[in-house]
Amino acid sequence: MDNKTTGITPKQSIWQALKDAVTGTEADYTQISLNKAIFLLAVPMILELVMEATFAVVDIYFVGKLGASAVATVGLSETFLFLLFSVAMGLATAVTAIIARRIGEKKEEDASKSAIQSIFLGILASIPFAILGIFFSKDLLRLMGGDVWSLEHGYRYTQWILGTNIIIVLLFIINAIFRGAGDAAIAMRVLWVANAVNIVLDPILIFGWGPIPALGIEGAAIATTIGRGVGVLIQLWTLFNAGKHIKVRLSEISWNGSIILHLIQTSFGGIGQMLIGMTSWIFLMRILANISSEAVAGATITLRIMMFTLMPAWGFSNAAATLVGQNLGAGNPDRAESTVWKIGFYNMLFLICVSITYFTFNESLMKIFTSDLKVISIGSQWLRILSYSYLVYGWWMVSTQAFNGAGDTKTPTLINLVFFWCIQIPLSYYLAITSGWQHSGVFWGVFISETSVGIFTLWLFSRGSWKKVKV
Repeated sequence: MDNKTTGITPKQSIWQALKDAVTGTEADYTQISLNKAIFLLAVPMILELVMEATFAVVDIYFVGKLGASAVATVGLSETFLFLLFSVAMGLATAVTAIIARRIGEKKEEDASKSAIQSIFLGILASIPFAILGIFFSKDLLRLMGGDVWSLEHGYRYTQWILGTNIIIVLLFIINAIFRGAGDAAIAMRVLWVANAVNIVLDPILIFGWGPIPALGIEGAAIATTIGRGVGVLIQLWTLFNAGKHIKVRLSEISWNGSIILHLIQTSFGGIGQMLIGMTSWIFLMRILANISSEAVAGATITLRIMMFTLMPAWGFSNAAATLVGQNLGAGNPDRAESTVWKIGFYNMLFLICVSITYFTFNESLMKIFTSDLKVISIGSQWLRILSYSYLVYGWWMVSTQAFNGAGDTKTPTLINLVFFWCIQIPLSYYLAITSGWQHSGVFWGVFISETSVGIFTLWLFSRGSWKKVKV
């Protein structure tokens, strides 16, 4: 990427800009050149999400050595974790939009108050999931068609992951605060540390080391919980002491019903949007569970590969959300729109490269995580099918985040409802079960629905109604 592309002056090299992106900067993203703003925000957001995806990849790498049933247990557990993600990410979407708008309006104190209330709301949202995880983990796995091994041994993974879900929720929400404020570098560094802890602890707790006993699949959950817990502690300290664009004071820690209500109202669309998408995955996993444990394991590993390779694309998309929110707050809707078209183009180029990788190296990617030939075959097929759709998918990611960054979370929710619930689930079931395509039917159902939703969402964004949303 040259200096013209990034908006960097001759006095400031690309390496200096990269340093600023990683260490953080107090730049006003509504005033500096658009390409430079994209660069400074996208780099740390990409690295942040790569670190988040690394959590998933590291876990499945080590769990994969325990067998297909262990991998399937992780996949089935994550179907419920996806419900939690829908709440946490929905709240995070609203938090990013509100914080970005307040920062764009130069109302830093209001941004800090909203940050505190979003943390309160996240804590409350985590309680029901914790109860389900601690007391009903076996029942949840049985509901999803878990095999005997999952019910006898794997349930402890579910118990840990859901029982300590408050850590996951806070990690999402506080990083959303930093992203909305423009402190993306802080969110990135938090996940660097959290992921490093997880990578060290995973093999030790899963397989044992010295006096530490082998905990198996339960060890993977404990390692992830400790890693994320360390991340949350760093987040909280930074939020109160070291933020560049937002810094919360202890005196602001009090319940504010009006702000809480506004957050809830704004987050409804985001939660609904994520809930629809996540629950559609639950139905897909249930269909695959009816086919075989290998189908679930293949899909689970494929999802981890997808998560890892898509994180840079989501980093670009999250940068779009922040820039749209801040520029609308600053009264610059045309600059907000230009941001989306520029980032969408960069995203498309990146995902074309990912598609080529999936098409060419699908079996090699699967073999990193498992030696089961049937699992490799199933996962490789899905990666190959996915490679056909990523050209459109990149534009869908950016345009959806543009709606969210503007505070228009309702529109993506309605779009998801139609394309995921009314098209993806029935089509996948018909192709997989009724037509007898087995796991291939699910994969083609996903391809058709997600390609269609990408084209439609981009068209709707181009109409520009999102510019008029008030947050």
